[in-house]
Amino acid sequence: MCGIVGIVSTSNVNQSLYDALTVLQHRGQDAAGIVTFQDDRFYLRKDNGLVRDVFHTRHMRRLVGNVGIGHIRYPTAGTSSSAEAQPFYVNSPYGITLAHNGNLTNADDLARDLFRTDLRHINTNSDSEVLLNVFAHELQKLGKLVPTKDEIFYAVKAVHKRCRGAYAAIAMITGYGIVGFRDPNGIRPACFGVRKNEDGSEEYMIASESVALSAAGFRLVRDIAPGEAVYIETDGTLYTQQCADEAHLYPCIFEHVYFARPDSIIDKVSVYKARLRMGETLADKVLRERPEHDIDVVIPIPDTSRTSAMQMAHRLGVKFREGFIKNRYIGRTFIMPGQKMRKKSVRQKLNPIDLEFRGKNVMLVDDSIVRGTTCKEIVQMARDAGARNVYFASAAPPVRYPNVYGIDMPSVHELIAHDRTVEEIRDLIGADWLLYQDLDDLIACVNDVNESIEGWECSVFTGNYVTGDVDQAYLNKLEDLRKDEKRTQPGMSSSDNGIIDLHNDED
Repeated sequence: MCGIVGIVSTSNVNQSLYDALTVLQHRGQDAAGIVTFQDDRFYLRKDNGLVRDVFHTRHMRRLVGNVGIGHIRYPTAGTSSSAEAQPFYVNSPYGITLAHNGNLTNADDLARDLFRTDLRHINTNSDSEVLLNVFAHELQKLGKLVPTKDEIFYAVKAVHKRCRGAYAAIAMITGYGIVGFRDPNGIRPACFGVRKNEDGSEEYMIASESVALSAAGFRLVRDIAPGEAVYIETDGTLYTQQCADEAHLYPCIFEHVYFARPDSIIDKVSVYKARLRMGETLADKVLRERPEHDIDVVIPIPDTSRTSAMQMAHRLGVKFREGFIKNRYIGRTFIMPGQKMRKKSVRQKLNPIDLEFRGKNVMLVDDSIVRGTTCKEIVQMARDAGARNVYFASAAPPVRYPNVYGIDMPSVHELIAHDRTVEEIRDLIGADWLLYQDLDDLIACVNDVNESIEGWECSVFTGNYVTGDVDQAYLNKLEDLRKDEKRTQPGMSSSDNGIIDLHNDED
């Protein structure tokens, strides 16, 4: 899971891109990058780390230009290396950079075809570089000195025919503009907005989530439709076109469960409203299973579950309390590379308020249970704080299957719910009672006014993959590639240690 943003403005975009990436930081904390162009020249800065650590004043001053794109990375494959920080760049044709969120399920086949047939070299293990080279090759085949919107849309059409899996991407073409596009199933989110200047001119932003638009003063126009491309020229002229022969909207339901910010609206569905409903349906399940429950207090696991826990307490008529204080200087443990680092970070991240636990029957609420590492630690923390009984509720159903579309839960052996009953999971995390959301209830929570949503990408709960190209052989290979011990090995060396204006400026 990553965050992407692109802006076409009438003034320098470096600060706006920085601010947007900061707003999207919850989508990735491994690496960050910004590239701008001015006078037919790219200016790039990317490196490992949080946005605030990657970009200093000296970097921002050199990121000049009225057009640019940005990326924050959460590694789903390979190593945590600055070689795979985005945006990526190719010099032919025109000079193109690209930022990508998602995962291509046929990346290996595409990489072989790019080398053997298209005569293009892939320098990293990233499928995002593969996506960039496919787009660049299809644009180069047209042989036009100056690409028009029709050529750009044609290249996106070819990308849809060749690429499988999940991708929301923004590409910047030197001197011409930026193009954003979304896979034909709309698995990963992308939207665009407009901001009017005092002189009547318009500026446009494309981003992963609407919150990045509103934070920068842009008005959300709409989501990019599955298979659609949005092209914005450097003068602010905007074009859109459906580029897929067959498109269906099957957005990832885990965006609403965990990844997206609650103040975002994705495919016309309010994340905040969906999470409120998750709390209501959890409370209804409590009343069905234990109408005479003895819950004294509902406590959320900060931060994502707070909305659901608050509504659950309200529906049950019990107290809602903040029982854990979060260390704001610790990032999201789910997206930290490596199981050891995640486990170590739990007690550094959360500290219980004994007063809210001592002698009480406590219902802890989390957005989901994936590996179970943090759950077990948190349940023990509640007991150590004096809780009489510790109950645990998940706003999502059991996560039993790998995700192949850009979320780092690939190995079935890392999933606590795989091939286990709810009672077995309860024993493993040490809770007195474990409650999971039912899948039908979760889907009902996220279904809203958007009639174009044909279904939801729920593969982590069901094992059914909407692209139809994922078999056991692929899952076995992916599991081997993404084992924690491999992910924490040293990565490739990188010459990207500073601003690059294609003359490799020093850091």
